[in-house]
Amino acid sequence: MRDTGISEKLEQRAFLFSLVAVSAVFALLIQPFFAPIFWACAISVIFYPFHKRLLARWPQRRNLVALFTLLLCVVLVVIPVLAVATSFVSEGVGLFQKVQSGEIDLASYVDKIKHAFPGVQSLAERFDVDLEKIKEQAVKAFTGAGQFLAKRALAVGQNTFQFFLNLGLMLYLAFFLIRDGDSMVAMLIRALPLGDEREKLLFAKFAEVTRATIKGNLLVAITQGALGGLIFWWLGIPGALLWGVVMAVLSLIPAVGAGLIWLPVSLYLYAVGDILDATILVLFGIFVIGLVDNILRPILVGRDTKLPDYVVLFSTLGGLAMFGITGFALGPLLAALFVAFWGIFIREFNEGESPAVLLEQQGSSEEAPGSEAS
Repeated sequence: MRDTGISEKLEQRAFLFSLVAVSAVFALLIQPFFAPIFWACAISVIFYPFHKRLLARWPQRRNLVALFTLLLCVVLVVIPVLAVATSFVSEGVGLFQKVQSGEIDLASYVDKIKHAFPGVQSLAERFDVDLEKIKEQAVKAFTGAGQFLAKRALAVGQNTFQFFLNLGLMLYLAFFLIRDGDSMVAMLIRALPLGDEREKLLFAKFAEVTRATIKGNLLVAITQGALGGLIFWWLGIPGALLWGVVMAVLSLIPAVGAGLIWLPVSLYLYAVGDILDATILVLFGIFVIGLVDNILRPILVGRDTKLPDYVVLFSTLGGLAMFGITGFALGPLLAALFVAFWGIFIREFNEGESPAVLLEQQGSSEEAPGSEAS
């Protein structure tokens, strides 16, 4: 009997070791497709409520409903993003070519700002700051950014097949996740050894944070980018579309965002004597573009993720640094899961609340007025 017990333990340990090893190898196998897989999951989570409503009306047409939901995603998300990205690269490469040809002299722009604000020169000398070196670094950084953009545009052109392969894989996987998402989640809940109630709570948190982060951040980015591009166009600033897209991308960084573009441009306008345009841009940046970030982001992201603003800020910055553009969604998601795990631990092991109670509280908070992620 003792030998039988030892043998069973060895078999269990060997099986668990093999399970971990096979899972690790499989993770390495799909690692090159991490971004398409993540965005397929995000798309399925975001469009799941719409798919669920359609499925309630046509329960016998699962494939058709899933396909229609996916087509709606392509029309509302994929095609506009591709169009904006193409215009952004085209405008950026054109601007870089003007800088290289000397049509645009960045150094002269910096000199104009320096001469227009002589107090900056004396302040820099007091703190032993070399403005000439800063000017050289700024010009070098802009030129490097232009070269990077040109190289990336060339790389996308050369790797068109890879790009469309990833896009196709994302949409292909999203179709099955939309259609069979419920059964997949149920299978994962059965497979994971964390306890069914805990797993339901974590999956609910994953869906809630993914939906709030992506929809909220994208809405803020689109709004700020559109407003920034509109005011640049109205003031006659060259490359309004390019700067609008740049502001949209930068607005994914909370608190700072679009101000990294409109503030230096307003300083330049002051430097060249366009006092009225510069004042309009500053006021518009503070009271229109800035208010979008200060009002919409806490409502759309902070409220639904139930994360403090500073956690959203640091997790977004960390996500962008680690995972690139995918990190603006993945960073707050990981932060929310971190908070959720510790919340379960504190309540369950220190306060004695069961996971079922936590899940019930989660459901009741989602049903409360104004708490549901739209």
